Amino acid sequence: MGKLLTDLQVAAFERDGFVFPVDVLDADEVADITARMARVEDSAPTAFEDMGRNNAHLAYDFFDELVHHPKVLDAVEDLIGPDILAMSSVIFAKGPQSPGYVSWHQDGRYMGLSDDTPVTAWIALTESTIENGCMRMAPGTHKGDFLPHEDTFAEDNVLTRGQNIVGIDESTAQYITLKPGQMSLHHWKVAHASGPNRTDARRIGFAIQSYIKPSVWQLEGRGFVQLARGADNHGNSEILPRVGDLSTADAFALRDRINDMWSEQLYDGAEKRRAF
Repeated sequence: MGKLLTDLQVAAFERDGFVFPVDVLDADEVADITARMARVEDSAPTAFEDMGRNNAHLAYDFFDELVHHPKVLDAVEDLIGPDILAMSSVIFAKGPQSPGYVSWHQDGRYMGLSDDTPVTAWIALTESTIENGCMRMAPGTHKGDFLPHEDTFAEDNVLTRGQNIVGIDESTAQYITLKPGQMSLHHWKVAHASGPNRTDARRIGFAIQSYIKPSVWQLEGRGFVQLARGADNHGNSEILPRVGDLSTADAFALRDRINDMWSEQLYDGAEKRRAF
């Protein structure tokens, strides 16, 4: 028995490449975070669109709190150990009746890391259902080499390159339905996708992509991380400060610098770029 995950949940992650649902936030925490997010959008409606979706934890304290939430880290520790670094984050918000979708892909395909243990946490801030476009995951696809991807740049595809796995077998895929405050954890190699939001309510998820061990390093250039738990005795990456230790202007400047670096990694080798 781990800090948060049961032995069966750890075994499911190792077998399938993902585990869900994991309870991490109570109703009051969810209400507080969504209210703070709404206040930002009231004053700046496009704050979390395009590049603003990326690494919001570097500029907003309520997303920083999610990245460093004790229960989230307890579950991650059960999978990768007590020393944990957090790389990047993405807001996945699908508006009512939104055609936006995520094609079949593997997170790690364009991340360029040295190790095969990174874990992505996806936290539901609203209900995530089949109708509003919850994730689907293909069990066992985290084993072996990365699958071949093609860039589509499809208009409604919310991934940077519209990257899509060629010939994915969807026959055993599972829907990752979550209630507000629950999360899923998935291996950086597991193939996953999500559909459009066919409902009249907004669907919001927050992904930490990914949590890594300090022994991991960026294969091209120097990585950028936050120390989430434990210690970093390797020095393979640039350790970034938390938003509470910076002025507002400095926090936004840091987020923008990291987003520019992240964009270079994600679009490396691509024929064109989009605004996110």
